[in-house]
Amino acid sequence: MNAEILCVGTELLLGDIINTNAAYIARSLAAIGINVYHQSVVGDNPERLKQSLDIALSRADLVVMTGGLGPTYDDLTKETVADKFGLPMELHQPSLERITAYFQRVNRVMTSNNEKQAWMPKGAKVFPNNYGTAPGLAVQQGEKIVLLLPGPPKEMEPMFSEEVVPYLKNFSNTVLLSHTVHIFGMGESAVEDKLKDYMLSHLNPTVAPYAKQGEVQLRVTASACDEEAANKLIQPVLADIRRILGNVVYGIDVGTLQNAFVQELKRKGKKAATAESCTAGLVSKRITEISGASQVFECGVVSYANRIKAEILGVSQQTLDTYTEISEQTAREMARGIRKLSGADIGLSVTGLAGPDGGTPEKPVGLVYICASCDGFEKVQELHLSRGRRNEREDIRYLAASHLLALGLEALRSMN
Repeated sequence: MNAEILCVGTELLLGDIINTNAAYIARSLAAIGINVYHQSVVGDNPERLKQSLDIALSRADLVVMTGGLGPTYDDLTKETVADKFGLPMELHQPSLERITAYFQRVNRVMTSNNEKQAWMPKGAKVFPNNYGTAPGLAVQQGEKIVLLLPGPPKEMEPMFSEEVVPYLKNFSNTVLLSHTVHIFGMGESAVEDKLKDYMLSHLNPTVAPYAKQGEVQLRVTASACDEEAANKLIQPVLADIRRILGNVVYGIDVGTLQNAFVQELKRKGKKAATAESCTAGLVSKRITEISGASQVFECGVVSYANRIKAEILGVSQQTLDTYTEISEQTAREMARGIRKLSGADIGLSVTGLAGPDGGTPEKPVGLVYICASCDGFEKVQELHLSRGRRNEREDIRYLAASHLLALGLEALRSMN
């Protein structure tokens, strides 16, 4: 079975609302073995909606629509589908009762137009809405199925997982399972160059690269009769990728660098602390985004001023005078200093020039030094993060933080 996602709403076309529904539905369909080949967005216009539905049904077995199920005159998704399939509209009494009960529960007056949400194409499979008023529904005619779901994600997502997935599993005898390989320290083109022949020769599982800010992800996807069989197909491919790419693979299904770092700290029973200059707390912010970070994160010091580097972190004045604050020597002393100050097992430091002003031929914008210091491991890296673009200050800061998290992972994995 192949599917198309058709999201309805003029606010989506205008960019007033970000279309998160399509991404959620695509992931959910893939998990039960249904391929999505097209996605579309159409405004609240009956003629254009009808045209978009015609196109979707001409090339998909399943069309999943979101939006246009509200009580107002321009909510016409159900009526358009009913007209397409030649079905009369009829009142669905259980839905009307649920809508009435909802308004009583929230102590609001139910206006007469809310009854519109309880009218369905004849014979439709109705999905109750436990988080709002608009029910969802499925209309099947021959080989074609159209799903109609409410637009608000807080209503659509639980309805999809609780009601729609069990319904759709009746139409699919396979599952698609994916694992994500997370890569830092190698660009997308270099990853593809190393894996191109491998990716071309593997059709099940498939291997597909995706670029993120400063990172690359490989999605390894297998189709099989069940999840266990799909996972057995994937595991040897994951092992091959690790062997081919080496240490630039920082995890499988770990989500983010900061999550991988925090989970490794927990696994090793270690604690970290940060000393930041040019990133101004971004590293500690990213670490503490992760639930449970308080168990493994001691403190962070933002030391923009050299006086703070010297008085709080213990960087020697001689080092600052001789090598300046943007130097390998300063980064090393900052990492040692924050480790001593906090008592943490690993100290992380970053100092550099994020720009856009202040660069010199000797110390250009984008020059950053990072250091990780712990028992048995101490390493400083010199980074050149400017790409010559305008307004790249935040990019430089973000990439500096990512490099430091990756270096922190390397340090942790060297520890017993």
